[in-house]
Parts: sequence; structure tokens; C-alpha cells
Amino acid sequence: MKPLASPSLDEIRAARERLAGSVLRTPLVRAEVDGAPAELHLKLECLQPIGSFKLRGAGNAMLAAGRAALERGVHTASAGNMAQGVAWNARRAGVSCSVVVPESAPRAKLDAIERLGARLVPVPYERWWQALVEHRYPGLDGLFIHPVSDAAVIAGNATIGLELLEDLPELDAVVVPYGGGGLACGIAAALRALRPAVRVFAAEIETAAPLAAALAAGAPCAIEQRASFVDGIGGRSILAEMWPLASTLLAGSIVVSLAEVAAAIRLLATRNHVVAEGAGAAALAAALTGKAGRGRIACIVSGGNIDPAKLARILDETLP
Repeated sequence: MKPLASPSLDEIRAARERLAGSVLRTPLVRAEVDGAPAELHLKLECLQPIGSFKLRGAGNAMLAAGRAALERGVHTASAGNMAQGVAWNARRAGVSCSVVVPESAPRAKLDAIERLGARLVPVPYERWWQALVEHRYPGLDGLFIHPVSDAAVIAGNATIGLELLEDLPELDAVVVPYGGGGLACGIAAALRALRPAVRVFAAEIETAAPLAAALAAGAPCAIEQRASFVDGIGGRSILAEMWPLASTLLAGSIVVSLAEVAAAIRLLATRNHVVAEGAGAAALAAALTGKAGRGRIACIVSGGNIDPAKLARILDETLP
């Protein structure tokens, strides 16, 4: 797979025009946090209609492809949120949608995908990962929309960067949950074009931090991945085609513990009245370490699709 080029400012602005009326311009609010190391702000992508930023990338990819490319439907490979983004846009466009999901995906996210009218194709994790690497899944008709390594998906994600600078021009840094890199690199591309002094950090979880490992090694490398309640980020390695973007656009990776993410989920719920999934709270957890620096820092609350039982346990101060 060829390395991806960073989306241009024109491509990002075109994505915003395509998405107008179909995605929410999410609010940027000051975080209520005692003793924070910086002035923290929350970009609430958890308020999108599907509870996740993935609506942006999926929507832009489908709109950019054009109606003719969608006639036989669409499919993707996703553990949850991208699947919902593709399914939501497919239902809006009136086309069929199939989703290749790992058998270990959270039931709450699978139920949400089915509510949106998509057909689930459960496979072992190894086979699911292979679909991500190969950018295809044999036997499924229609347009394959990669959840990460797709120029139009990244440009759609990058529209968040435009909104950040419009709402907080004096921004110093952004912390972004890192799953496959499409969100972090998209936001960083927009900021690099408009305000290159703003640093963008990835937030990773200790149980699966492939970007931190790749930055330390100087190249993508395989890591041991452990399952946890933080299911929206992490992987066994960096996708090779994303490495050139991630290694040049991002200021580094901040790795946080499960306990730190759980504490951030509680803080978001009890002090900021925001429901966030593990991945969505990871950026706040990372910013609270102080490793993103001081000044004005935006934390991307990327999603809020958390299983209610897991949320209840976290609020009760136990780890799922």
C-alpha cells in the first residue's frame, strides 16, 4: 500500500463544504478540572448523531466518491464507531452497508450498527486485521471505505482542525486519541497548514500503544496488544501507509494507564456532564499528565459509545 499524502487545505475545506448539514459542528468547551497543568478545552465529538467523530470521515469519503460508486452499496472493517459512521451515511444515501467486525467487538457497538441497518460479518480478530491491511474483504460488494487509511476519510476528520482554530485561535496544543492515525493526522494536517506552531499529540493506552513503539524504534513494529475496556484505540502495529504522516505531523505519543483513563471518564461525567468511552477520555487523561505542555490545550473527546455496565463500574471506581 502506498504511503498517504497529507490532505491539502483546499481538500479539507472542500470536505467541510460536502459535510455541511450532515455533521454537527461540535462545541469546544472549557474543561472543569481542578489543578490541571494547563487550560484544557474539550472538543465534544461524542455529540455527533452516532456519538463519534467517524461521521465526518465516512461522510466525506462517500460524498467524494459520488453516487455511481455507491450503487452496489458500501462496506468497511470496523470494531464499532467507523461502522456506525458508514452505516449512518449509507442509510442517509439509501444504499446497502455491510461491516466486517472482529468477534470480540463490544455488544453495545454491534447493536448500534445493526440499528442503523447494516449487516454484520463477524470474523476472528486476525482476519479482521487482515482486511485493514489489505484494504478489502473478498465476497462483499460495493465500495470499501477504510476506517483510517483513506485520503477522503482523513480530510473529513481534518475539518475538526478548522473548527478548533475558529473557536480558539490562540490554541497551543491538541491531544487526540490514536487508533489508526486518521483522526490525529487529519487534525494535524489542518493545523500545519494554518497554524504550524500548534503541536498535536497522540494519546495511547498502555495496553496497546503502537505509535509510541514505532517512534522509539524509528519504524512501524509489532507490539503485544491486550484487550481492555478501552476498545476504540490501540492496535498491534502502525499501518505502514500511515507511518510517514504520523511520524512527521505528530509531536509525540502520550501513553496513559487504564486507571488514568477511568479517572478521566469519571471526571468528564461528574464535573463536565459528558459521557465518553475509553478512547474518548484518553485525550483528557493524557493532557492531565502535563506531557502536552502548558497554555491552551484542546482534548478531542472522540466518542461516547460506552457500554452502560462498564460506565457504571467505572463511576463506582472499579475497572471493567
